Amino acid sequence: MRATRALFVMHGAEGTPEGRSLRLLRAWLSPVQREQFARKGYFEVVGSDSRKRYRIHAGASVNVCEIDERGRLQEGWCFMPIGALPIGDVMLAQKIALETSEGEVRAVARRFSPSGFHFRQTRPLG
Repeated sequence: MRATRALFVMHGAEGTPEGRSLRLLRAWLSPVQREQFARKGYFEVVGSDSRKRYRIHAGASVNVCEIDERGRLQEGWCFMPIGALPIGDVMLAQKIALETSEGEVRAVARRFSPSGFHFRQTRPLG
């Protein structure tokens, strides 16, 4: 039953803006990032300036956390593009921004403490 539902959701969502945005996001992810995203609902990127690691969780806000060398959440960074965009487009913009303009991102992002937040470790749509 679960496999049938997952298949329906996956194929049903592909034609929606959300589904198309997730397909575009997956196309921009490395094989390792795609595997992380498929299995855990997040993927990790390396900042262009500091070489710090960030985890981008499935979501459109309050979904980016700096992580330490052991993969523990450190500080949260809330930033997103302007406009009502599908989640995949927001996450792709976050990925590109951190990988190319980390300093500028950190200058405008709002910090938050990830303690107390529950980031879902489930498989996202698509």
